Amino acid sequence: MKLDILVICAHPDDAELSCSGTLIKAIQQGKKVGVVDLTKGEMGTRGTPKLRMEEAMNASKIMGLAVRDNLGFADFFFKNDADHQKEVSRIIRKYQPELIITNAPEDRHPDHGKGARLVLDACFMSGLRKIGTIEQGVDQEPWRPKNVFHMIQSNYLTPDFVVDVTAQWDIKVEAIKAFGSQFFVGENADAAPGEPQTFISTPQFMQFLEARAREYGQRVNAQFAEGFIKSAPIKVDNLMQLI
Repeated sequence: MKLDILVICAHPDDAELSCSGTLIKAIQQGKKVGVVDLTKGEMGTRGTPKLRMEEAMNASKIMGLAVRDNLGFADFFFKNDADHQKEVSRIIRKYQPELIITNAPEDRHPDHGKGARLVLDACFMSGLRKIGTIEQGVDQEPWRPKNVFHMIQSNYLTPDFVVDVTAQWDIKVEAIKAFGSQFFVGENADAAPGEPQTFISTPQFMQFLEARAREYGQRVNAQFAEGFIKSAPIKVDNLMQLI
């Protein structure tokens, strides 16, 4: 299946927290969108890998994703090396996305910046003809996306552009609520009873997410927006495309 947009990020729920409004908007506009998580988030304080996978699939249905994959890399311990780059290259060639979104270039969680660098390197590798990859016994053709954008996560980073997701906000919140083991969201407050509180499991974290989206939205006269950072200059044919 060829995708228009592919998100490749370190953990299940990274996409939902940081760019799901943008993904939902693209899907509503008829684009094919997929998410590939590098790990199962098994080092997370709350929940289990099995539960995280179930939550990810539920969130995917809410967003309307065309595909959700998991590469099963070791949470926290995965490396940006040749083996990991080749596996990410395989998934890029499999879905041939026009655009890739990946983790923040730097962030509170070290996996986010590391994952971003891994994906950037794999995007270049996937376009090299002399590096072979195989999918279901068939040699894959080289593929390189037209651009790679970074989502913005915990740390405040100045976005290069923002996407108005006001109309998609309620669905975004529903997708986040699918990760009941991780977040304090209304009726999900007791989804992981007896487990310790974390940075992301308090009511204040959800308030922070909303405040961040309102802040980005305020800059463009929108109620809610998501911010992104470009990894390379964006080509336009004329300035009117930027309006």
